[in-house]
Amino acid sequence: MSDTPELFDRLRRFPDVEAPNLFAVDAADRLILDEASDALAAAPAGTVVVIGDHYGALTAGVALVHGIAGVRGHQDPLTGELALANNARELGFSDAFTSHGLDEELLSGARVVLMQLPRSLAELAEIAQLIALHADPAVRVFAGGRDKHITPAMNKVLGESFSDVSASRGRQKSRVLKASEPKAEVVVTFPMAERLDEFDLDVVAHGAVFAGASLDIGTRLLLENLGKIAVDPLSDVIDLGCGSGILAAAIARKFPDVHVIATDQSSAAVASALATASANGVGDRVSGLRDDAVSSLPSASADLVLLNPPFHVGAAVHTGGALKMFEAAGRVLRPGGELWTVHNAHLGYREPLKAAVGPSEAMAKNAKFIVMKSVKPS
Repeated sequence: MSDTPELFDRLRRFPDVEAPNLFAVDAADRLILDEASDALAAAPAGTVVVIGDHYGALTAGVALVHGIAGVRGHQDPLTGELALANNARELGFSDAFTSHGLDEELLSGARVVLMQLPRSLAELAEIAQLIALHADPAVRVFAGGRDKHITPAMNKVLGESFSDVSASRGRQKSRVLKASEPKAEVVVTFPMAERLDEFDLDVVAHGAVFAGASLDIGTRLLLENLGKIAVDPLSDVIDLGCGSGILAAAIARKFPDVHVIATDQSSAAVASALATASANGVGDRVSGLRDDAVSSLPSASADLVLLNPPFHVGAAVHTGGALKMFEAAGRVLRPGGELWTVHNAHLGYREPLKAAVGPSEAMAKNAKFIVMKSVKPS
């Protein structure tokens, strides 16, 4: 794979956050391609699947280095999908792959699956179950990641769907888990559902959703303070970074006349939010939008934005994602509209919120999180 160093040097993260400490390729990408080299050489066209390709390194390696056509891919984050498309146009392999949902169409007849290991065991379990159910019985899976993010539990999760699971030797603090021989009795257990009795809410979530079907601490604090919202008039609400859609469902039930857009760059999150809305009887007033920080919505189109922003970009602690979402909220809010944000108190987001939206004040606080209300000037 002598061509890969120059190839990887040309890859970009755009339109995702770009910074000197954020990269479009890592050592795990290189190791996955090396470990799968023999399997790729023997794979017929149309039988290679790539899952979780961060920015296109795996797909580029399969298409350009191994010369394989008909690659099928799935990336849960929209930014990764867009970055792959941009890199493919730049490097000239747009015709070599197609993008799909995490479903039978993606995996049917697959002989080789390359993937970056997700951080979530639930996400890994859902992917493994679907591969075992839909791929060719002779499928070989090469799932790689950085050593610091790989745990013995990942072997166990893969072992629930495959009879043969092993690990490669480590290289550059990375490793590849290899799985084959899918078990015949595997059933797909996702999406999962959980009842939140204290809030009278049913939550539905696919494996890739942050916190799954449970209620994370930050969302809980914001949920507990929805009663303080007094925007008038209130008709158009955005749950920005909706996750499982808990906030979207709760606000739709609290205000019977509002329409809520549950939006996230994660395809699993949007699907989960719509399922959660339906489970709580507000599916007719909650719509889903897979988007990069509401870039497709018109300016001044919302009265209220609810936001529990991420504090990671991929595996790196980085505020770029949150700041991007603050700016997006400021753009889509109408004059007099409000952004309600919950975030880690130590991050000190008051000034960025003020700059992106308008005057900001604390509305609630606990030992770890703070709820801020930011008002766009009229």
